Amino acid sequence: MANLKITLVKSTIGAVPKHKKTVEALGLKKLNKSVELPDNAATRGMVQQVRHLVKVEEV
Repeated sequence: MANLKITLVKSTIGAVPKHKKTVEALGLKKLNKSVELPDNAATRGMVQQVRHLVKVEEV
């Protein structure tokens, strides 16, 4: 399976608390930092929830 490169491009200040926790669960702590995660249903669901805060690329 492929991986997804997920980058935090918008601050979580002022975001819904549930979205803040989702971003943290994805492993993103600082703005413009990236993580590579497996492309599976769980990851896709988390990304879908915070799609307005992150940028996603297939690796």
